Amino acid sequence: MTYVGTFSAPIEIGDPEGVRWQRVEALVDGACPELVEGGASYTWLPADLLARLGVAPQFQREFLTAGGRIIERDLAVTLARWDGQTLPTLVVFGDEGSMPLLGAYTLEGFGLAADPLNRRLVPVRGLAM
Repeated sequence: MTYVGTFSAPIEIGDPEGVRWQRVEALVDGACPELVEGGASYTWLPADLLARLGVAPQFQREFLTAGGRIIERDLAVTLARWDGQTLPTLVVFGDEGSMPLLGAYTLEGFGLAADPLNRRLVPVRGLAM
């Protein structure tokens, strides 16, 4: 399911050692109904996908849903790859079978922003102020 102001983009998620990789089509923020303020801080991936890659939970964090509920989820640090560049990122263990969601932490790490008009990711400059 796609929501107004959203689009999908390919990204590869790897295990922490960079041995196993899985290409996923991740929803790029717009108005995902499960998360507050139309976006996710971190990349959410189905727990079963992360388990297949060998990514194990490392810590937990609380999240506020659009419905006002507070939920607790497992997180881990693993690798992501976009356009030939590999970087560590935080991932949230989402419900099994849920749609992958590309979060702000991962986007900012790669120096990317969403261009909702053209439905693509675009490079952006970092700030040094």
